[in-house]
Amino acid sequence: KHRVRTVALALLAILPPLWERGCWGLIHGTGDLEKSPRSDPDPWEVLHRQKRSWVWNQFFVLEEYTGNEPLYVGKLHSDVDKGDGKVKYVLSGEGATSIFTIDENTGDIHATKRLDREAQAYYTLQAQAVDRITNLPVEPRSEFVVKVQDINDNEPKFIDGPYLAGVPEMSPLGTMVVQVAATDADDPTYGNSARVVYSIIHGQPYFSVEPKTGVIRTALSNMDRETRDQYVLVIQAKDMVGQMGGLSGTTSVTVTLTDVNDNPPRFTHSNYQYTVLESLPVQSVVARIKAADADIGSNAEMDYRIMDGDAPGQFNITTDENTQEGMIILLKPLDFETKSSFSLRIEATNRNIDSNFLSLGSFSDTTSVKVTVEDVNEPPVFSKALSELVVSEDAKVGTSIGRVSAHDPDTSNNAIRFSIDRNTDLERFFNVDALSGVISTAKPLDREANSVHNLTIFAIESQDPTQIGRGVALVTVQDINDNAPVFAIDYETLLCENAMPGQVIQTISAVDKDEPLRGHRFYFALAAPVAGNPNFTLRDNKDNTASILTKRDGFRRRQQPVYRLPVLIVDSGSPALSSTNTLLVRVCDCDSDGVALSCGAVAYTATGLSTGALLAILGCIITLLVMVLLIVTMRRRRKEPLILEEERDIRENIVRYDDEGGGEEDTEAFDMVTLRNLNVIRDPSVRRDVTPDTPTFFHYPSASRPPYKSLPDNVVFREFIWDRLKDADVDPSAPPYDSLQTYAFEGSGSVAESLSSLESLSTDSDQNYDYLSNWGPRFKKLADLYGNSDGTGVFS
Repeated sequence: KHRVRTVALALLAILPPLWERGCWGLIHGTGDLEKSPRSDPDPWEVLHRQKRSWVWNQFFVLEEYTGNEPLYVGKLHSDVDKGDGKVKYVLSGEGATSIFTIDENTGDIHATKRLDREAQAYYTLQAQAVDRITNLPVEPRSEFVVKVQDINDNEPKFIDGPYLAGVPEMSPLGTMVVQVAATDADDPTYGNSARVVYSIIHGQPYFSVEPKTGVIRTALSNMDRETRDQYVLVIQAKDMVGQMGGLSGTTSVTVTLTDVNDNPPRFTHSNYQYTVLESLPVQSVVARIKAADADIGSNAEMDYRIMDGDAPGQFNITTDENTQEGMIILLKPLDFETKSSFSLRIEATNRNIDSNFLSLGSFSDTTSVKVTVEDVNEPPVFSKALSELVVSEDAKVGTSIGRVSAHDPDTSNNAIRFSIDRNTDLERFFNVDALSGVISTAKPLDREANSVHNLTIFAIESQDPTQIGRGVALVTVQDINDNAPVFAIDYETLLCENAMPGQVIQTISAVDKDEPLRGHRFYFALAAPVAGNPNFTLRDNKDNTASILTKRDGFRRRQQPVYRLPVLIVDSGSPALSSTNTLLVRVCDCDSDGVALSCGAVAYTATGLSTGALLAILGCIITLLVMVLLIVTMRRRRKEPLILEEERDIRENIVRYDDEGGGEEDTEAFDMVTLRNLNVIRDPSVRRDVTPDTPTFFHYPSASRPPYKSLPDNVVFREFIWDRLKDADVDPSAPPYDSLQTYAFEGSGSVAESLSSLESLSTDSDQNYDYLSNWGPRFKKLADLYGNSDGTGVFS
């Protein structure tokens, strides 16, 4: 390394004198270290200091340099460099060539770009001296630091601003509100560039700020939220300890005074008046009253109570939690005729009282409320909402069972009419007198069908039928002994053939639809015709039951499979009623334990028919019945024709033949004149569904029906069909079933009217058709029909 270790102690010994003599000089501000020239070199040093390694110091460069030339940073120099250009200086590391450049001949270092300490505070570089020719290092690589020197180029900033804070109103002087903090990006270790002090620009005299800590405190005591609830402060932070030339930054602090309960509730009026209708339902809100409280939230919550009033229990007051209003609630119905006004004394008290402000006075207030009742037209009121009536079951129709009464509660006292809501008396068992309200029976009653009738009675004002009062009449039907006792169930009594005398074969009981007050008591006995029978006896158990016992043994199914035993049952009513019920006793074949195996008659197969014979007889009977049904059905479906078969074929079938028609000479098939002339009527006695024997036509009387030609086109066809339908309905010669009626009607809508020559015969035409006789034999027939004016034609 070109370092002579043997002279280390000598260097340390002579270093102080050399410093004093200026042998090595440190150029402050640039950081370069170079060898100073001497006029009288020391011979010892010449002998022992042939080469010296370079010694590095820290370089400094000022940030934010704004000059046009590169900023000189410092100089590198090695003792090996004799100034002959054989040594070349090389720079590497952070920012080498991009920010920092070095003159390879002189070792001068310059900064080519503006530096920002807040972006990077220092740069670490490596320097080396190499031989220019061989490019071999003449000094070892060494590292040095270029530190960016700070200037005051950053103002303080409030990172968390703007601030929102709150402080209770009426707080004492010096109450802490919030602490603000500003940061300065400058170097806190160099000068006062980052030393910040705080001051308040806007917000005095209400608040103050501590210069060093930034704590904001109240500067006035007893600030009232109700007067002003929000303050906006402007706080400044200035570096350089607040001296002239320092940079500053500001932020806003919004301070809100939070509410405390320092205001009592107060009613705006000492008296309130409200008017309500007497028909207001119970539990309705009569009025709303509110005491004003300048506080908000829970501090404005209050409770209301009725301190005094002239109608205890008539009203109640509760708090509406949403609006903090006092709601006066109706607890009892109002009656204008009884009491038309009410007076109340109401108190409002804060719910959450702060003991710190009790010195301000009572946190409650009172007021007077007057409620006036307005009269309305009320429906009639029954003297009893529920009238309980009693009627005997055997009451005759028209018997009065009680009376309901009602009155008009209004001062007009209008007359009232009564009626029964028939939805509660669908079978109309009762009537009520409209004027007196007396209820009477309208039908016989049956307690067993309906023991209680729940009737709704209407009381209607005569002057205003819309005013209807409703009452209830509960009619209870009292029982009479009108039902005889009967067996409780349908008994199935089985008697074993091996039964012994005195054996109980059945225990019977009875029921009665009646309900006597003292309960039922039934008496049992065998009916008189069988009272002394040799087979069975009856024992009354005196507990509304009876036992059937055998009187003998030796019962045989073959002799008698079934016994019918009539039992007489009598109740204890007044008068007593009785009934005879038949007990059916079947004789059964039983096992040794008395369990019935088979009961009823024994089948005698020896003298009877076999099963196959019975099935054969049954099959024959079914076959005969089926044949009879088929014959009857066929005869019912068969119908005799009312007209000739040939005529049916003519009307209903299409017959094709190659024969030409007779043309105009064929006048026997249909009466064409009548079909074309709508004003001509046939003889009613002539059938319409057959071809007439002789050509006939008759003129309608002039007043019988209007001519079709005078009717509109959309009516003429309908009238024509209706007329033909009426004629067919009254025609005695028409068949009694639907038949096809054919009409050749072409209407009368044409201006030229009908072009048929057949109709001309029935009209009063004065046209002369004699010229037809000159047209030859083909028109002879027309000439005979229309050409003869003397009426000697075929239709004369």
